[in-house]
Amino acid sequence: MPPILTRFIRHGMATLGLAALLTGCQGMPLAHLMPDLDDPLDSAPPIERGLDAEGFSTLLVAELSGQRGDYRRAARGYLAMAERYQAAELAERATLAARFSNDPLLLEETVERWHQLSPTAEAPLRLLAGLALQRGDWVGALEKRLLLVEQGAHGELTLLMELALDAGVPPLPLRERMGEHLSRPGGSDHPHYHDAVLAMAILEAATGQSQRAETRLDALARDHSELPALWMTRARLALGDGNIAQARDAARRGLEVSPDDPRFLLLLAQTELQLGNVAAAEAHTDTLLEEHEGNQELRTTLASLFLEDGHFEAARRVLLPLVSGEQPPPTAFYLLGAIAEQEGEVDNALLYYRQVASGDDFLRARLRAARMLIEDDRLLDARAFLRIERLRHDDHFNDLVMLEVELLDQAGMTAEADALLDRELARTPNDEQLLYLRAMRAWAEGDIEAMERDLGRIIERDPDNATALNALGYTLADLNIEGRLEEARELIERAHEIEPGNAAIMDSLGWVHFRLGDPERALPWLERAYAAMPDQEIAAHLAEVLWVLERQDDARALVNEALQRFNEHPVVDDLLERIPELTP
Repeated sequence: MPPILTRFIRHGMATLGLAALLTGCQGMPLAHLMPDLDDPLDSAPPIERGLDAEGFSTLLVAELSGQRGDYRRAARGYLAMAERYQAAELAERATLAARFSNDPLLLEETVERWHQLSPTAEAPLRLLAGLALQRGDWVGALEKRLLLVEQGAHGELTLLMELALDAGVPPLPLRERMGEHLSRPGGSDHPHYHDAVLAMAILEAATGQSQRAETRLDALARDHSELPALWMTRARLALGDGNIAQARDAARRGLEVSPDDPRFLLLLAQTELQLGNVAAAEAHTDTLLEEHEGNQELRTTLASLFLEDGHFEAARRVLLPLVSGEQPPPTAFYLLGAIAEQEGEVDNALLYYRQVASGDDFLRARLRAARMLIEDDRLLDARAFLRIERLRHDDHFNDLVMLEVELLDQAGMTAEADALLDRELARTPNDEQLLYLRAMRAWAEGDIEAMERDLGRIIERDPDNATALNALGYTLADLNIEGRLEEARELIERAHEIEPGNAAIMDSLGWVHFRLGDPERALPWLERAYAAMPDQEIAAHLAEVLWVLERQDDARALVNEALQRFNEHPVVDDLLERIPELTP
């Protein structure tokens, strides 16, 4: 996909796996520490110090701004007073307001100041670790969690490493940092030292040091065989190495240590399935379902386990009680459709997929159904199916149009995809979502005039559409169109006024200043953008600006990081073709 098409599409972290259903999201400190509130400042600490007139005025404006929902202005006011009075309580209040400002950089600024004013407080460190995770800075998140450990708190390092590996993060930098931590004198006296050891074992196994990981776990088992986390780690590492029987043994030992921990039953079911012992796996799942009666998500997860290993009948038995209930979950119909599809029952699968209601699985079900029909040489049926679904689900009309466009493109039927999009826009000529899609397709085809026409129509009707403003401004800047760079800057600055915390817009601002010949002014924007949203395109922009500013070592280091960090890096590759000296 061309870079401009992905500027506003960002992916979250990988799921935690089966055990997360039963243990909760311990790895999400932001949601835990700062839940949604009717008034987010209700729980903020009171202001108790004496104030002069200016301080009183600033705090009053901040308080009133928060009550009116202008959380950005409220956060700025509290932050200014925190600086003036060096008061951690005011920085905390600024953080509570910034949490609702939709400005990630402002939130990070307020939390960082809170931490500086109260360096031993646990809450700001956990928030900073969570923010680092959100922007993909795993080493930064680890640093914050290690600070927690050094203060005697539980850093949840094992959970962090599991999340990192699930997200495909390169484990070597994390392992090196954990090695430094474990080599500190006196570290073994920490009450949660075992957590660091388990985290290190996970990283060693992930980097090919399986024997070292086993040795580390053996030593831990001699003194702490009562730890469920030890056996959980041993089971998962064995599974990862393909030692299924060993994983089963570790899961059994874990269940002995912690008979009420359902994660070990899940592992036992998983290992028995992989060993071909379907009856034993079903026995474990039956026990789980009895202990967690009414847990629909658990049923669908267990059914997915059976489905992934090709045990369709077992999966169906787990699912059928759900669809016969009063409120069947959409995922149950989706999985039953997948079972029927795998068994070659196309029409039955289609019936199940059509019953998937609105939610996370809605579009996935329609996409899978349409692809299934196309693979069955029924393209016309697939298109008719999507057309009927658009009539049935008006709230998903645009999504289904875009899905059909994507499928036609994949089938090499670009002209038909264009015709579909033109037809729907002839019916609803001011549909911003479809106009934007057509504009991006025009860009991909090199038709900048058509792209500008559609984006201009969006902006004309909705002058505050930051996405369209930024897309047009960035395109003009990226193409370096003579005589239009000032126009590009104005468009991007308007987008930034509307969404000041948007990292993609900050990247555009930096890039247009660079195109205007002002790399010094470009640099802070690109640094802020990359800090908020590490991305290969932003990395390429920042590296080029660093290079022009004669910071060659920094530029090469950034390129090296990007090449290791991102699986695909077309903009970085293009940069290296233009400036081969940047190659690490």
